[in-house]
Amino acid sequence: MIIVPIKENESIDKALKKFKKKFEKTGVVRALRSRQAFEKPSITRRTTVKKAIYRDSLRAAENTGL
Repeated sequence: MIIVPIKENESIDKALKKFKKKFEKTGVVRALRSRQAFEKPSITRRTTVKKAIYRDSLRAAENTGL
């Protein structure tokens, strides 16, 4: 259960924004979307490797640019 502490004079909009942020951090929506369609483990590994390669290339470009 997500509990959002609300200050006395805080608006509902701010409280809702806090709730949405906490809910997004839990990763429930991301997990539901990933379960909608089955993905083979080999494809999952392949995508994680591709993401890692991409991140490394960005870091390398950032380091050479300095």
